[in-house]
Amino acid sequence: MKLDYEKEKLEVIVVDGYSTDRTIELVSEYPVELVMEDGHGLNAARNTGIKHSSGEILSFTDCDCVVPKNWVRKIVKNFNDPKTGCVGGTVLGCDADTFSSRYANETLFRIMPSFKTRVVTENIHTLLYPAGCNMSFRRSVLDKIGPFNEDIRYGFDEMELVERVGEAGYNTTLDPEVLIYHRHRETIEEILKQIFGYARGSILLIKERGIRNRIGFLLALDMFGFIVGFSLFGLLIMLYLLTSNTLFMQVFLLLVFAPFLLAMVRYALKALKTKNYLSIFTYPFIDALRIIAFSLGQWYQLFSRKPTYDMRKSRRVPQTEIALN
Repeated sequence: MKLDYEKEKLEVIVVDGYSTDRTIELVSEYPVELVMEDGHGLNAARNTGIKHSSGEILSFTDCDCVVPKNWVRKIVKNFNDPKTGCVGGTVLGCDADTFSSRYANETLFRIMPSFKTRVVTENIHTLLYPAGCNMSFRRSVLDKIGPFNEDIRYGFDEMELVERVGEAGYNTTLDPEVLIYHRHRETIEEILKQIFGYARGSILLIKERGIRNRIGFLLALDMFGFIVGFSLFGLLIMLYLLTSNTLFMQVFLLLVFAPFLLAMVRYALKALKTKNYLSIFTYPFIDALRIIAFSLGQWYQLFSRKPTYDMRKSRRVPQTEIALN
């Protein structure tokens, strides 16, 4: 409601999955439109929002995010280039004093994308992509290439559509000035569950798109790396048990602890600026747990059944019905 943009040009649509957390009651206090959707995942909710919108530019954010006043103005500026089909930006933790926000902002393996310079590209990949909670599309481009793929959920759900934007000949602009604040998961357990879910989504993306594109290839490479690493560690332990040769155990320990030591050095250099010296010892272990959680999530989804949906149509909720609820 505090966005610094012409109000007559703004259309705010809230898509709710029949939640029970007073969303309907709270939304009724504001001049926005509420649309109910049957809860088939983020992409289904996004498509529902598109269906009920009329704007030339479609911007998406999530319920755990805060947007600054200039958010829309910064987005629109990037669409002055007619070749721009998608715009994304930086995502920062909204509470810098909490451990989870500091970790998310400072980790070497960022949970949400962050950019220091403006990037314009047709070819996104797993290190260069817009976050689903901070992305915008030109409606005319979506009219050509189609909506979000509702078969992809859990994570990486937006990347398939952004890939199609590039394949259609349009650019994706990643602008650090298009900034939002995100409330990250509060515990390590919740972060690991989030990463596990992202990994499941990566496999659905690979199954949908294959590995011929850059994203699919890199995600498949993650799986292959886990196989090689796990097999190598197992082989070294087995050889040590069979031969009692300490060389095999020394190599095993080197492969395990060398990455930790390198990460600790990197975090130590960062800590000189951030003064967060605890990160030197804690962040490498959390990073390692995230890598393991991602690999396990990929393998779990690889042998899981594809999600199925009851594709009932979403329905509008009139303002009178909102008030009564």
